[in-house]
Amino acid sequence: MGSGETKSSTGYGSPPWIFKGSALYQLHLVKAETARAFIPKELRLVEAFGYTLGGFFLANYDHSPAGVFDELVVIAGIVWNPPTSCARWAARVLVNSEEACHHGRKDVGLPSQVARFSKRITPVPRQTKDRIGGFLNMIGVSTTSCHSKDCMDVQVTEVLGPTPLDICNIKLITDVPSPKLNKWMGPSIRMSLPSFSGQTEYNPNLLKYACRLACRVRAVRPAKISGPSPLKNERNSDSERREFTAEEAADNGRNLSISVMLSKPILALEFNCLEMQVEAPIIPSNNSTSSLPGA
Repeated sequence: MGSGETKSSTGYGSPPWIFKGSALYQLHLVKAETARAFIPKELRLVEAFGYTLGGFFLANYDHSPAGVFDELVVIAGIVWNPPTSCARWAARVLVNSEEACHHGRKDVGLPSQVARFSKRITPVPRQTKDRIGGFLNMIGVSTTSCHSKDCMDVQVTEVLGPTPLDICNIKLITDVPSPKLNKWMGPSIRMSLPSFSGQTEYNPNLLKYACRLACRVRAVRPAKISGPSPLKNERNSDSERREFTAEEAADNGRNLSISVMLSKPILALEFNCLEMQVEAPIIPSNNSTSSLPGA
């Protein structure tokens, strides 16, 4: 198949596909050797001092072609996007919608899996507001507040037939403004997040697509991530590479995705009033991948 747009195989309709809701975009320092296990050979990882920039995108869509659903995108790292910019590479995508999973696999070339998102909200004890805390709260990074906060626990469990597997628990603090005090949601921005995908069993082509976002954004306290230790089953070193069975490969990919989630967070951004437009993927020309640094 030559370069050009893919066709939707589900009820998503014609692209671009529009998603509306809210999200947390958290950036982590990810070991380059962990990220490289996901990156195709045609692409070059952007790294420094043995690390790349990965993390996750946790979204709740209240309007989309698949209706209401939750999504967790585990981002392995960033790769060169010729000639001058960078693009994301998703290590794993977890959604609680069969239709969204099918669309991600077939039409966007994502490593999508169906998962269960269990949410629990508990109140956080109110803290005293001081002068410094008041200033930090104004710019959206305060650890104290004059109005109440909730702690939301999001347990993400991958659904694998009769034996679901816990992937992670995401604990984040959310503001609950009083009726007389509007929540400051940050400035309105527009941005584009170019991404590569594909080379999966459902879509063997290397693909490139763009996510165009319009939202209100503010810096927030990074979410705390917990999950099963992936270390005992990791097989990501070059010296240990061998041919895995399909089951071993799936386990290895899952363990490495957990490693990404458990890596060190450096920045968390809350997206409110989010409208995301996903363009149809294209197959990059050979010239664009061959011009990658070091290729």
